[in-house]
Amino acid sequence: MKDEIVLIEQLKNVATREAAFRELIRLYKERLYWHIRKIVVSHDDADDVLQNTFIKVYKNIDKFNQESKLFSWMYRIATNESITFINKRAKDRNVDISEMHEQLASSLESDVYFSGDEIQIILQKAIATLPQKQQLVFNMKYFDEIKYNEMSEILETSVGALKSSYFHAVKKIESYIKNQTD
Repeated sequence: MKDEIVLIEQLKNVATREAAFRELIRLYKERLYWHIRKIVVSHDDADDVLQNTFIKVYKNIDKFNQESKLFSWMYRIATNESITFINKRAKDRNVDISEMHEQLASSLESDVYFSGDEIQIILQKAIATLPQKQQLVFNMKYFDEIKYNEMSEILETSVGALKSSYFHAVKKIESYIKNQTD
């Protein structure tokens, strides 16, 4: 926690901002990339959204009020940037958001950056069938192992609602996988 406070102070100080920002990227780039990648699916899109996320963090660091952890704040920005990206992509293609998620999941099989096996592709397709909030909650809990209280800060939702979303997501995924493997 002390290290985070020092980093935030350095980020807010014009004299130390550049070096502190490079350190921030070094510390969080990979975790944020994989969070974004689970939402936008494509490697190239994830890189673009990650870059946009860090630009927003850089531009808004002075507004960070430290009511949450720095990573939680950045995770919220990355989540919002990812959702905005997907919604814009769906609008540009004139499809609804659920159809967009299915298209993204289907593209995994031809993605040279995706190294998953058949069951991982089925899992990703199952996740794509979930409503967007359930996708986020499932990915954050299952893959990123984020605790509900931290997730509550990031998504600005109650712990109870998150637990319910995760429970329903798991049931839907289990049903989808069962139907695919029967």
